[in-house]
Amino acid sequence: MSKIIKIISFLAFVTTSTLAYAVNVVSWGGAYTNSQKLGYGDPYAEKSGVEVNWIDYSGGLGAIKAQVESGAIEWDIIDVYAFEAIQGCDEGLFVEFDFDNDFPAGVDGSKASDDFFTGGANPLTDNPGGMPSKCAVGNILYSWNYGYNTELFGGNYNLPTTIGDFFDKAKFAGKRGVYSGAMSNLEIALLADGVASSDVYDVLDSDGGVERALAKMTELCSDDGCFFWSGGAQPPEALVAKEVSMSTAWNGRLFNAIVGENSPIKMVWDGQILDYQYMVLVNGGPNQAEAMDALAYFTSSEGLAGSAKHISYAPFRKSSLSLIQDPWYEGGPDGKVDIMPHMPTAPANLENHLLMNAEWWADNSTDVADKWEAWKASL
Repeated sequence: MSKIIKIISFLAFVTTSTLAYAVNVVSWGGAYTNSQKLGYGDPYAEKSGVEVNWIDYSGGLGAIKAQVESGAIEWDIIDVYAFEAIQGCDEGLFVEFDFDNDFPAGVDGSKASDDFFTGGANPLTDNPGGMPSKCAVGNILYSWNYGYNTELFGGNYNLPTTIGDFFDKAKFAGKRGVYSGAMSNLEIALLADGVASSDVYDVLDSDGGVERALAKMTELCSDDGCFFWSGGAQPPEALVAKEVSMSTAWNGRLFNAIVGENSPIKMVWDGQILDYQYMVLVNGGPNQAEAMDALAYFTSSEGLAGSAKHISYAPFRKSSLSLIQDPWYEGGPDGKVDIMPHMPTAPANLENHLLMNAEWWADNSTDVADKWEAWKASL
């Protein structure tokens, strides 16, 4: 073999080896991705020798569809909403799991399909683990709620305490921050309009239900408008900068700003929308075997408990809770924070909550998105 051929063969070997020992994980950026990286990404990389690359995105299936259609798939694991897991699985974008073989038992010995909070006899789904799709594995429980800048309210103000207060601009002045998509906004609009949490999706299914929610949103966003956010870091940044007086947000982002950065923000739990976040494995991804091994570790009892050291999202496995000690959170000025009262699943935070209906969004997201974008354009 000539020297040139040997060099080319060596370079090909090195390149192939490098690609084989890296996993590309796509998530939402900021404090959330940092909690994933520190909680289970870095420990997995150290344990396995497999590099874990973190890629930020703002949700949606458009990018991975484009990769599949072009035949140039770059992503291995994606952090997705439940309805996206359903849609992507139906379209063959993601791998269907053999749940109890692909994912380890909990630290208490319970099999994976029983260890996740949605596991066991779940009336909403027949999928193992109570997952919304055969392609989904649970990651965190989190909430959509709102926060306000404490420097803007006080004195003659009664402080905001309810979801109705978020919509009451006569009593609580200032611009509002809301998510850029329809999901969560339709629900909080109906809750603020007096619909019971148990009836929200029935109302949305009824004639004029979506229009009723949009009319309530018009009340909120008329006059000085609304600030539409898509990235999780935007709401606390806008609150601190006083670009908005109140904003919806993911609870972990507000927690990180309040506890980790001592920001002048107060979080309101009334009307919180409790939601689940999932991970999926890309079908035909560049490093599928390594990615499956990484995903099993990420969503183990230890992995999910590890992420809760860095953000107040509840681990999806019940057995993870036994690993969380007081104090657990590793951020903040002194690093000594009991994380459990800050979890969306804490009993005091669940007094008036709504459980996000992933099946409704999977069935209606396209039609609702068209109405939502037309509504935004009309403001």
